[in-house]
Amino acid sequence: MAARTKARKRAVDVLYEADVRGNDRLAVLRDRIETGNPPVPEHTVRLVEGVAEHAARIDELIDAHAANWSLDRLPDVDRAILRMAVFELLWADDVPDAVVIDEAVELAKTLSTDDSPAFVNGVLGAILDAEVPTGGLPKA
Repeated sequence: MAARTKARKRAVDVLYEADVRGNDRLAVLRDRIETGNPPVPEHTVRLVEGVAEHAARIDELIDAHAANWSLDRLPDVDRAILRMAVFELLWADDVPDAVVIDEAVELAKTLSTDDSPAFVNGVLGAILDAEVPTGGLPKA
């Protein structure tokens, strides 16, 4: 498994845990860094910190593009995957959009329901179409 793939999985783990337990994302991240077993990759830190920094906008976008689903009705793991991927799509310019979406879909295949990969793909595609104009520079 590639280093960034592992980092994304770890970021989803942190975001999921924080959400389910009602804890602060950054506090959970700090705890995982202090524990250090397994070590927390730098890309995981970047992803979790980015989601925390842009949380309101990320949740607004997911809510707007998750057809017939409100953010609080989404499965917890899907919400964590989408949050991580939306941050990476819009604010991490060193990762190709197709890679972000493919990685998120793979995480959904591994961690969530049978319907989740298509749902995650659809939501991220809609956000990408709405937020990234032709030419590739994000509006966010």
